[in-house]
Amino acid sequence: MAAGSKDGAAGRPYDLVVFGASGFTGQFVVEEVARAADSKELSGGLRWAVAGRSREKLRAVLEWAAERLGKAALVSEVGLLLCDVGDAASLAAMAKQTRLVLNCVGPYRFFGEPVVEACVENGASCIDISGEPQFLEGTYLKYNEKAAEKGVYVVGSCGFDSIPADMGVLYTRDKLKGTLTGVESFLTVKSGPEGATIHDGTWKSAVYGLADQDNLRKLRKQIKYAPVPVVGAKLKRRGLVFYSQEFKQYSIPFMGSDPSVVKRSQRYLHTELQETPVQYGAYVNIGGLGSVIKLMFAGILFLLLVKFSFGRKLLIKYPEFFSAGRFTKKGPTQKQMDGTSFTMTFFGEGYSEGQDPQKGKPNVKICTEVKGPEPGYVTTPIAMVQAGISILEDAASLPKRGGVYSPGAAFSKTKLIERLNKRGLEFSVISKPEV
Repeated sequence: MAAGSKDGAAGRPYDLVVFGASGFTGQFVVEEVARAADSKELSGGLRWAVAGRSREKLRAVLEWAAERLGKAALVSEVGLLLCDVGDAASLAAMAKQTRLVLNCVGPYRFFGEPVVEACVENGASCIDISGEPQFLEGTYLKYNEKAAEKGVYVVGSCGFDSIPADMGVLYTRDKLKGTLTGVESFLTVKSGPEGATIHDGTWKSAVYGLADQDNLRKLRKQIKYAPVPVVGAKLKRRGLVFYSQEFKQYSIPFMGSDPSVVKRSQRYLHTELQETPVQYGAYVNIGGLGSVIKLMFAGILFLLLVKFSFGRKLLIKYPEFFSAGRFTKKGPTQKQMDGTSFTMTFFGEGYSEGQDPQKGKPNVKICTEVKGPEPGYVTTPIAMVQAGISILEDAASLPKRGGVYSPGAAFSKTKLIERLNKRGLEFSVISKPEV
């Protein structure tokens, strides 16, 4: 019996707990859960709680969310759990009371594992929004078997940008008549007159992640991944900076965790479900030549400093200076968030029905896109909460065994894309050129 089933909830007062509810991202996740609980989409309603270190801060977040949603006090209908990532007993107590934890406490490389451990040991599923491959893959190595035994699902990287990327590749595959063998995605972020900024929590994760790449290589050797076969024409790697004809601007490889997340999903779908694996390249559009020059200077400086502990201290102390104002300790204002949106465009190629993908050149193309509101604090909570609802509501469509999964592996058969579409993350087909 999966922990997702209602009867699996016997004796658990909550369906879902938001851990780290009063943090910068956590507050928006709380608002999004409150919206979902109101939407009547859930069979039998949603019993939920917020968890964190300070009762005052948790109450304040519930009052803030209630005010933003223009509804009566949430404090009376939402549980409050006091719990600290440094206190294993408090984490175990939280996990025992719920079917699912939405973990918003990062950087996950420092604070993620105790939460996963508490959830797995105590039979709760767990979702996070980590973009840190080392944490995600380390979790797989250490907890996959145990989670499978307990019938719980641990799904990392359920925010922006891995949900749009991973589910976008699957959407593209499902919309192509034939066999999809390669996809490139291009991310464009548009901001209004106020510009766009990101809270420095994400910056910290990037600093620590890049400093520790050698350990990621070692970890991957330990996991002994089965190689993913290349089917169809090999996808060409692009340069460090190139001019994109489609967008009439310069693009660079996307530095985040998407390629590794998509690869894990494709490996799972290939080895477990015998589906044709899709090759993937991720890029981001950065604009004109001026942007390229600024970015190169910032990038070189970042890569020099990140190698040394004093350099990392500087980067973490002055995020605004070193990121040319992109990352701030305060995070974006409401006005900035209202003015920002993203589009992720997928260019897929493959072989028409009846064509052997092992022979000849790809002969069909498809272009799809995922569009949504501000990525960090509007899209991420939507993605995280809808992923959570998919675990609670689409239990029969999840992988047969519990375990540690990437989003595409966990949700490929669920209604997640449909749910996201309803909440303003639009998946659509732009063009399907004929063979």
